[in-house]
Amino acid sequence: MRSAEVFVHGRRAGVLEEITTAKAYRFTYDPEYSGPPVSLTMPVTETAYRYDRFPPYFEGLLPEGYNLEALLRTRKIDRDDFWRQLLAVGTDMVGTVTVREIK
Repeated sequence: MRSAEVFVHGRRAGVLEEITTAKAYRFTYDPEYSGPPVSLTMPVTETAYRYDRFPPYFEGLLPEGYNLEALLRTRKIDRDDFWRQLLAVGTDMVGTVTVREIK
């Protein structure tokens, strides 16, 4: 299982986990987090968000077009590996959310 910390305005909001490779994901807010939500579609709650594909909000943060092609080529990432793409750009995304792998 792969995991990543998700930050909003530099403050840790929760953890995104890949439960089953490219098939099952979970995002859980930290119990003590009380800041703005990661996304309007993911209000702050104690209940984990579960997805049977890569979470749409995080997929929307990924590069497209020329930037995607450059990322895939330079980092040797598979086009369908959204997890690695997210981690590759996780600290340099548009907006207030950043993502960092938990090793």
